[in-house]
Amino acid sequence: QVQLVESGGGLVQAGGSLRVSCAASGRTFSPSRMGWYRQAPGKEREFVAAIWWSGGSTSYADSVKGRFTISRDNAKNTVYLQMNNLSPEDTAVYYCKGTVGAMPYWGQGTQVTVSS
Repeated sequence: QVQLVESGGGLVQAGGSLRVSCAASGRTFSPSRMGWYRQAPGKEREFVAAIWWSGGSTSYADSVKGRFTISRDNAKNTVYLQMNNLSPEDTAVYYCKGTVGAMPYWGQGTQVTVSS
């Protein structure tokens, strides 16, 4: 069984930066893709960024392009999301998702709050 654990969320002022991490544990972890999603209060969960485990290609939502960077450390089975120039609209619970074969795995989420 794969487990994903997010960390690094917190409270930051608008214009600030934060990095969240997602560490995978469990059986041999060989995802095809890892991604970050977020869910703000009263809103549906939305895609933020993704990275392909082999090759490192990335994809971003338009709302975060140029501000957020997704990266991975294959040896540590960890994916990161560096978030710069944060705004209150980025306030949400950030979830990590790993896709192994056809099976999706989700972390429990980490809260990111951006104050104005």
